[in-house]
Amino acid sequence: MVNLVKIESIVRSEEPIALFGGGQIGPDDLNLAFNRVNCVVAADGGAAILIDSGRIPDAVIGDFDSLDPVYRDQIPDAQQFFVSEQDSTDFEKALRQIEAPLVLGVGFLGARVDHQLAAFNTLVRLQDRPCVLLGEDEVILHAPPKLALPMAKGQTVSLFPLRRVTGRSRGLEWPIDQLVFEPDGQVGTSNRALGAIELQVDGPGLLVMLPRDMLDEVMRAFLSGQSARWPARAE
Repeated sequence: MVNLVKIESIVRSEEPIALFGGGQIGPDDLNLAFNRVNCVVAADGGAAILIDSGRIPDAVIGDFDSLDPVYRDQIPDAQQFFVSEQDSTDFEKALRQIEAPLVLGVGFLGARVDHQLAAFNTLVRLQDRPCVLLGEDEVILHAPPKLALPMAKGQTVSLFPLRRVTGRSRGLEWPIDQLVFEPDGQVGTSNRALGAIELQVDGPGLLVMLPRDMLDEVMRAFLSGQSARWPARAE
């Protein structure tokens, strides 16, 4: 088991962590995550699906309003991280309390659209916490300052801004140089790779959506350190 320590309500790991939510989780998602990380954390009710699979979460973070007591009783007290605030989502509560080189978020996409939008908002607000969300057909991440990925020609690369942002690209069918992305203006959905791609973004706020089979390459990019990371956002 990865060594987790509780310091000022923060779960820390030197290895990537999988964070499970209580939303839609596909039949292959559990094994996909288990095969890529040693440590699994649950955001509140996300603990239920882990326990049902036979895995006790290494930590559960939340206010426990969506976790049935039957499940909570199976989790050692030392692995329960209580966060009482009511003005944030389960995903935000958990991600804010995790320090790791990368978090793989499972169970935060699909089902309710408002929950997905809130998850995207959290990715951008917690810009210093690298996180990749796993969906049924894609992976979604908040673009770091630099990102280089080997891709096959024709693979979809979608870019969607949650704030005003500019950048540069190599290897895209439609380059983003000279474009100004804004939520109510220019967006970059349904672009295509010509091969390996490189993105440079001038500031936080751009979501990147890639085919699900790019997960391993995305994880390698973050874990190699080549992508850098944004500083914490001033509150």
